[in-house]
Amino acid sequence: MAEISAKIVMELRGRTGAGMMDCKKALAASDGDMDKAIDYLREKGLAAAAKKQSRIAAEGVVGAFICDKCGSGALVEVNCETDFVANTPEFKEMVQTIAKTIMAENPSDVDALLNCTAKGLDMTVSALITEKTAKIGEKITVRRFARYDGSEGIVDSYIHMGGKVGVLVLAQGEKTDTVKEVLHDVALQIAAASPVAPEYVTRDQVRADHLEHEKEILIAQARNEGKPEKIIEKMVQGRINKFYQEVCLMEQIFVKDSDLTVEKMIQKKAPGTKILAFTRYKMGDGLEKKVNDLAAEVAEQTKMKG
Repeated sequence: MAEISAKIVMELRGRTGAGMMDCKKALAASDGDMDKAIDYLREKGLAAAAKKQSRIAAEGVVGAFICDKCGSGALVEVNCETDFVANTPEFKEMVQTIAKTIMAENPSDVDALLNCTAKGLDMTVSALITEKTAKIGEKITVRRFARYDGSEGIVDSYIHMGGKVGVLVLAQGEKTDTVKEVLHDVALQIAAASPVAPEYVTRDQVRADHLEHEKEILIAQARNEGKPEKIIEKMVQGRINKFYQEVCLMEQIFVKDSDLTVEKMIQKKAPGTKILAFTRYKMGDGLEKKVNDLAAEVAEQTKMKG
């Protein structure tokens, strides 16, 4: 058997983009033959999967899972390249598996999650993603996740528009059907909020730098409108109250009853219930989507052939 040097492993990795250990295994199985090792990786789907990691994954699904027994819940965004793949049962099932793994294993970050054994499977989350990438033919990445522990309160979730928006809510209160219904309405409120989604539960949670920045903008707006300096402060205070009503969940107008704020709705239907925290993910938010320019592509191909 030929000696597998670090140099040849690095060369194979450079040519295929596959992982270091996969390259070492491929070379061992191919008796050090580079071409056979490449074929080995391609046959296993490892080279194809690795090469696709340079693509932009800006589609995908936000999924959630809440454990019936312990009450803990997880929310996760998993990205792929096309909406077509995102809507397939296989992709959505994978997202559910990842959400269940987060709930069960409580990983500290995405890297830790990738090293966790996928719930119900005999492989890591990383291996599961590699396998699905090779089979589906698109880059797949876990972008972010949140987890709330059932021992800290009641956890509920809401998935909007088939996974385009997802919400996870943690609350303090009695574990009754009424409270559960109220929490579901709160989660729906957070998911459907438009044009501004809430960022805080109450105004006392608003970061000082965020508030100061908003005040500076509002003062500049008032001055640009030609308002006298003596009334600007009063105007800004009024606009700051509107800002609170937009970014603070408890002060938003309840989507199902415009006569109530979210706080008043909770007090009316489930007195004593307190929203402790929430996480809202909008799929692909902030990611750059790849737009194919057909004319540029044709010109580039023509140039290459010439």
